[in-house]
Amino acid sequence: MTTAKKGPGLWTAAMVHGGSLADAERINRRILATFTDLTEADFSRRTHFFGGRFENLYLDRDRIPELRIILGQAERWAREILDWDDQPLRYGFWFNAQGPGQSTSEHTHEELDELLSGVYYLSAPEHSGDLILRDGRLSIHVTPEAGLFLFFPPSLSHRVETNRSDALRLSLAFNFGPL
Repeated sequence: MTTAKKGPGLWTAAMVHGGSLADAERINRRILATFTDLTEADFSRRTHFFGGRFENLYLDRDRIPELRIILGQAERWAREILDWDDQPLRYGFWFNAQGPGQSTSEHTHEELDELLSGVYYLSAPEHSGDLILRDGRLSIHVTPEAGLFLFFPPSLSHRVETNRSDALRLSLAFNFGPL
């Protein structure tokens, strides 16, 4: 990924980490099958209503057993990235379901004392919208792929382009911070 040190007159690019999940196809297929059967009542909370949809959908982690695999891997990598040994680490997660013609507005994740943000792609059809990370005058475009994890600073401004496919783009987002 990309990194640069800040200095007078220099553009910067934040550290972005990526990885992939072993057996992602099977795990994602199971989660997607369950997710498509969910109703509004299944979500404990829905927030960020823009463009006719809630961008953040919160679900109890036990509602879909395979989420434990993804959340476990996300926590292991977050601990490694943050060099966070045995100290307690708080994290939250939510789904972002982006249908055809939908996008996600530019935002950061600086709501609390977050240390790291991340995303995992469950479904990312071709032309479903790149993730655009913006650090000052630099932009990093990431074309999502099912099974891909990305981690980045919560202060890094980001958005998702319009889903120009005819299918659902589904991701799971994370924030990590001290307990």
